[in-house]
Amino acid sequence: MKRKYKILHVITGLRVGGAEGMLLNLLRHMDDTQFSNSVISLKERGSIGYQLERMNVPVFYLNMKGLSSALALWRLGRTILSIQPDLIQGWMYHGNLYSLVMKVVTNHRCAVVWNIRRSVYDLAHLKLSTQIVVRICAALSYLPERIIYNAKVAENQHNLLGFRSTSGIIIPNGFNAELFQPSPIAREKLLLELELRPESQLIGNIDRFQPEKDHTNFLEAAAILTKSYPRAHFIMMGKDIAYENDKLMKIISKLKLRPKVYLLGERADLPGLLPALDLVTSSSFSEGFPNVIGEAISCGVPCVVTDVGASSELVDRLGVVVPPRDAKALASAMAQLLDLVPSKRQELGAAARKRIQDHYQIKQIVGAYESLYLGVLDSFEEVPIVSLEGK
Repeated sequence: MKRKYKILHVITGLRVGGAEGMLLNLLRHMDDTQFSNSVISLKERGSIGYQLERMNVPVFYLNMKGLSSALALWRLGRTILSIQPDLIQGWMYHGNLYSLVMKVVTNHRCAVVWNIRRSVYDLAHLKLSTQIVVRICAALSYLPERIIYNAKVAENQHNLLGFRSTSGIIIPNGFNAELFQPSPIAREKLLLELELRPESQLIGNIDRFQPEKDHTNFLEAAAILTKSYPRAHFIMMGKDIAYENDKLMKIISKLKLRPKVYLLGERADLPGLLPALDLVTSSSFSEGFPNVIGEAISCGVPCVVTDVGASSELVDRLGVVVPPRDAKALASAMAQLLDLVPSKRQELGAAARKRIQDHYQIKQIVGAYESLYLGVLDSFEEVPIVSLEGK
């Protein structure tokens, strides 16, 4: 009888995000006759946590913050010892660090794989605490068996930061083209929700409110575009994209965009919203592998992206790529796509969707993860464990 391997995933939190979404998709499609998955969230449950629970994936929440961290670490160690995983998969910097530290602290013999989900153009853009964790991870990067990156640019940048170059492997994000697909009714539903006229041009920007996502760049481009495109409306979604966000509202008011911008917050119904849009933009000055761009393309929606992370690779020649922090270029690119006749824009979107189906289907990507895990586990069973003194 074939052995069933136990994989324990350690991730920072389970709110909606790119890494969290990839974890959800991975566990949804992995071969459960070969792998048994469990998840530890260092922080809160979040909507991804609820979805994992509905899939009957065991999820453990440590709710780490401040003085409770010592107790949380003890619980983390107890969980690892109770599960006895064959492989611990870290996700993002903190998840990577804790996956390794707790393996050492518990003295549990298992393989460790890290998963780095972002590019780093300037370490100073990260919080100081995250900068420290990145430096520690770089120093310890000789210990995990492999380090997964979702883009070549991210691997190159982390190698320059001191991460072990021989451990790296590129596995891009994958997308469910059956879930994210064109819809003949999506546009009508969104127009009705927003009380907009049928001739409106809908431009989407979907990302959490963080500095590197550069919503100011998007809104400045929107202000430029509205001067020549009065039918354009800007649909913004994501964590903290809300009318209660004073900082965001000040930018919108300063640019006199309040009648043109719609803040929809964190939405769980993206498969029904994305096909309603005429185009989707990513305005980031730092990015890893933007899931929402892949999902929009899967829906047949043309995209404008900034040339950071894997964005240009994902869009290829079937969208428009512009420099980061250049609102004029972003506005010009949006205009370029809006100027296409609808049939041409649909043709472009269909070609881009086919590229996702050919190169980024979730089943292909899950297969890459499974092959990596099996290869690591086969090798690990033959090689003695590396100790901290063995550097």
